[in-house]
Amino acid sequence: MESQKKLRVFVRSPDLGLPSRALTLASDLTLRRLKLSFVPQSFLSQTLNFDSLYFSLNGKPLVDSSSLADAGIPGSSTLTLRLRLRGGGGDGGATGAESRDCYLNMYATKKPDKVDPNETRLSKWTACALSAEPLAPPCVIDRLGNLFNKEPLVEALLYKKLPKEFGHIRGLKDMIPIHLSPILGAADSETKFQCPITGQEFNGKYKFLVISGCGHVLSVKALKEVKSSACLVCHKEFLEADKIVINGSAKEVAVLRERMEEERGRLKGRKEKKLGAYLSGTKHANDEKGGVLENGKKDGGGKRFKAVDMMPAHATKEVYASIFTSSKKSDFKETYSCRSLPLGRN
Repeated sequence: MESQKKLRVFVRSPDLGLPSRALTLASDLTLRRLKLSFVPQSFLSQTLNFDSLYFSLNGKPLVDSSSLADAGIPGSSTLTLRLRLRGGGGDGGATGAESRDCYLNMYATKKPDKVDPNETRLSKWTACALSAEPLAPPCVIDRLGNLFNKEPLVEALLYKKLPKEFGHIRGLKDMIPIHLSPILGAADSETKFQCPITGQEFNGKYKFLVISGCGHVLSVKALKEVKSSACLVCHKEFLEADKIVINGSAKEVAVLRERMEEERGRLKGRKEKKLGAYLSGTKHANDEKGGVLENGKKDGGGKRFKAVDMMPAHATKEVYASIFTSSKKSDFKETYSCRSLPLGRN
């Protein structure tokens, strides 16, 4: 089976003030799915209606239901996300000025968003949270349960283009490699992964967990039915703190964030303690021991160690000390051969 064609697309939105992104996308990705991944949901719920936004290529508006290939978007092109303005622009829309009540009611009631919740849910479980590409191994998960394709995430981290919402990812240690179990014969399906134990589809309808120690992805149902402290796939032991909820609720994400901060605090404390012990040197070591060496003798504050202090039993002090010291100058007698021959002097 031939691999899907990849397109390099630069997405910008001057009307909304969103940060621009350079994305590598599959040619069968629809513009509506791209819009869902590019515009934050909180931004939509506060200010805009989803259908009031549209993509344009070289000034030509594009239909949301069409894919990148159907829209004729070439590689290395620029897509612009525009805000569609209605009314008062000669496009046949009403201004609301015909009736004062009509004008006031237009702003009194907020229109509900027309975003399909099923499509939003599916995009979070089948696409990379950063690039909006379909999930394809190698995949990783962060400490808060977001799914990524590893290559675009490492590239964004390397070139410091990571969005602020993923600012908690500071390096490779914050990326946990995961193992997704594919569904056989699901190449044309939107859902391509499943739980290896229960067979539940990886589509957001069921809760899934990642065991950070081994990276295996399991459904919550599998862990409830088979109560074990070892992974059900590789049988590696794990703790409760090793479980990371995938795309969890706001409460679950808050718990994961608190756990992440605690772990970082412990690591920082260990580094500071290690650095402090390293910088303290001899003085602090003597203070802790009270100036007493291992053999019971007191340290005078000068040298901490003398060879004779560790002298074996039945050994002569002078002979043992001569192993570590040079001969005394008074014992050395220079002869005639030493004066005349450099070899003897050496």
